[in-house]
Amino acid sequence: MRINDFKLEVFFGKHEFSAPYLLTQSDCESMTIKDLLAFEPGAQEGLLNGWLGYTEVPGSPELRKEISKLYKNINSEEVLVHVGAQEPIFNFLNVCLEAGDHMISQFPVYQSLYEVGNAIGCEVSKWSLKQEKNGWAIDLEELDGLIKPNTKLICLNSPNNPTGYTFTVEEMKEIANIARRHGIYVFCDEVYKGVELDGVKRPWFADIYEKAISLGVMSKAYGLAGLRIGWIATKDKEILEKMTKMKHYTSICSSSSAEYLTTIALKHGEKILDRNCKIIKENLEIADQFFERYSDLFQYNRQDAGPIAFHKMNIEIPIGEFCDRLVAEEGVLLLPADIYSFEGNYFRMGYGRKNFETSLNVFENYLIEKKLV
Repeated sequence: MRINDFKLEVFFGKHEFSAPYLLTQSDCESMTIKDLLAFEPGAQEGLLNGWLGYTEVPGSPELRKEISKLYKNINSEEVLVHVGAQEPIFNFLNVCLEAGDHMISQFPVYQSLYEVGNAIGCEVSKWSLKQEKNGWAIDLEELDGLIKPNTKLICLNSPNNPTGYTFTVEEMKEIANIARRHGIYVFCDEVYKGVELDGVKRPWFADIYEKAISLGVMSKAYGLAGLRIGWIATKDKEILEKMTKMKHYTSICSSSSAEYLTTIALKHGEKILDRNCKIIKENLEIADQFFERYSDLFQYNRQDAGPIAFHKMNIEIPIGEFCDRLVAEEGVLLLPADIYSFEGNYFRMGYGRKNFETSLNVFENYLIEKKLV
């Protein structure tokens, strides 16, 4: 398989660990192993006494049980643990699709959700979010119109990266109805689930549609990217079996220590998610004032959920060029829209880190210095 470069990872490879002011990160504030273990008495001893052998290919029974508690209609046998989120995306698309199939991908979105399909030899149609006066919107009639006789899959991402747009429960049900009428799989990347800002507890897609595959991970909403644990959940036994066999060729199994720590984290998941929601909301209050001050320069697209949003900047030069200058001259990192192959002077801003205000102040001073505001 020949696959195009992952633009986002190439970009971050240049800047993520050198730029001092990360204003675009897609994950929430992380924590130390010590902080995580403090949630549960005896957890430190359990980690130190852990066996460093192979783990079960589907994931440990204890971990899958905790993951299944996140769902209403999924049991532990319907969960398959992976290394991070990229592995299950790659594995699912390879077992689901063949050359000549047609797939639909929400757009803009995490590149691998459609790029792997391109590499397989599929026809890919993009279902684009639309810029409205007060943020982003979708057109369900457009989605229905994109379906062809050879359409096999709809790939979704909600809450969305990079826009923060989140389907309502009614929209989710309508998408499920559209897919059901045509017998199409739905793969929904739901890695930001749990940090919805409106307080509404939406279902996972795997809970409402029998041919849906829900993707979860510890990296984003929980802020525990170093654990490298992700999973899929689905009622579709054939997909589970195929993905398990595909996993024999990728990671085989996960780290036993990571699985143990993830189990602890999920047992106390609500506390972690509440903490991260609080950080996001505090940072949004700061951002609200910033974008109100500079409403002529920016289109402020406040997100529905998650730690990221996709704003537009009203400048003459291309946004990619501006972001390159910004990180080179001031050390502030923003992610330009061309990384998502999305047109317009949009950029991704991250709200999940405790140092958000410091980084935003440096960004603001740069705008003042360059006489952009």
